[in-house]
Amino acid sequence: MSTRSPAAHASGVSVSGGAAVLLALVLTALAWCLLVPGLLRAQALPVSEDCVSCHLKLPDARLSQPAESYPNDIHSQIGLGCLSCHGSGGSDVLDPAMGFLHAPERKNIPALCGRCHSDGAFMRQFDPSLRTDQVAEYWTSVHGKLLRSENDTSVATCVDCHPAHDIRAPSDPTSSVYPKNVPQTCGRCHSDPKRMAGRGIPTDQVAKYTSSVHGKLLLEKGDVSAPVCNTCHGNHGAAPPGLSSVRNVCGNCHTVMAENFDQSGHERLFADQDLPGCATCHNHHDIQPASDEMLVSRTETVCRKCHEEADTAGMQFLEIKGVLDSLTHAADSAREVLDHAENLGMEVSTALFELQDVTNAETRSRNAIHTFSAAAVRKEAAPGFEVTSNALTRGDDALAEHTYRREGLAVFTLFVLLLMTGLILKIRAGESEEARDEQHSSS
Repeated sequence: MSTRSPAAHASGVSVSGGAAVLLALVLTALAWCLLVPGLLRAQALPVSEDCVSCHLKLPDARLSQPAESYPNDIHSQIGLGCLSCHGSGGSDVLDPAMGFLHAPERKNIPALCGRCHSDGAFMRQFDPSLRTDQVAEYWTSVHGKLLRSENDTSVATCVDCHPAHDIRAPSDPTSSVYPKNVPQTCGRCHSDPKRMAGRGIPTDQVAKYTSSVHGKLLLEKGDVSAPVCNTCHGNHGAAPPGLSSVRNVCGNCHTVMAENFDQSGHERLFADQDLPGCATCHNHHDIQPASDEMLVSRTETVCRKCHEEADTAGMQFLEIKGVLDSLTHAADSAREVLDHAENLGMEVSTALFELQDVTNAETRSRNAIHTFSAAAVRKEAAPGFEVTSNALTRGDDALAEHTYRREGLAVFTLFVLLLMTGLILKIRAGESEEARDEQHSSS
């Protein structure tokens, strides 16, 4: 039984209530101590504009150059800021839990780019047509395999082909992956003896390409449809074509030649001997324009690799050369006759226009060389011989008509002269007779 007085009991209640109030105040103060700094920190989080304004003032070009270049970057053009890559990833806000991401290690670059470029839902916001398997494809490339399996950080990663902070659209002539710039982009590594040391890969591929028929077409004539490095080796999944696939690579553009080659016995022979298809005769990076003379020159680097002078294939080539020379000579002869007739004023424009079809026949005939069959070449050349024969006939007819017109004109002119001479003589005779009559009458 309690012996506390009513006063003491009241006092106990009062003390207990004060403790509760005090505890509440302490907890409130503690909460403010914990929350307010966090709120203050949230309010002080940097934004991309802060990054740019600060970095532009830094004396070290390695730190200021990114801020200077980034306004032209394709990511900046679509509204992504510095913190999209260096902050939380995908949004222009710094995530305190992640902190600021400085320049990543080279081995982590594919994963960094892949945070966005492998996310289909994210990429559809900007370009629904852009593939989202580039990173996965990169890991199948020679570069990706060396990076992942051997931790070889000297191999190419995303930023070696797409310079960080200055990435341009492939259609932009200033882009590192614009067709005319691709050889230089690949050559930064593949033409560097120090970087390629120990890899067993020559460093003259770009120099050879520059002097090749493809390189001249691109770099000198400005034809951006000409093949460049990634046309044959691929983009993110870059790899050297296998021996059996070289024909498939070349055949993407040279379809007719590839089909003819497939019909020849050489396709099987090359495969049996592990020869690299088209490259066996045309080489790889230093492909030169083919000429009819190659059919008879039989150089050590082409035909004489496998054939002697007098073998069956050699005789086929001699016959093919004869067919092509005959077609060229027939076309030249027909054109010469038609040009002569045109210069004489004869109407032969239709025949000259039709003669252009010989060019198609010449092209098809030279494509048929890859069948290694003179009969196949002769078959393709036959329409060209028919065209030249018709053109020559029409040219000869025009010249004959011109001759006929000249002879007819000469005869007509002579007739007119004789007629005029007769008239003149007749007139003079009449005048003489009239004069005699006047003289006789006066006497």
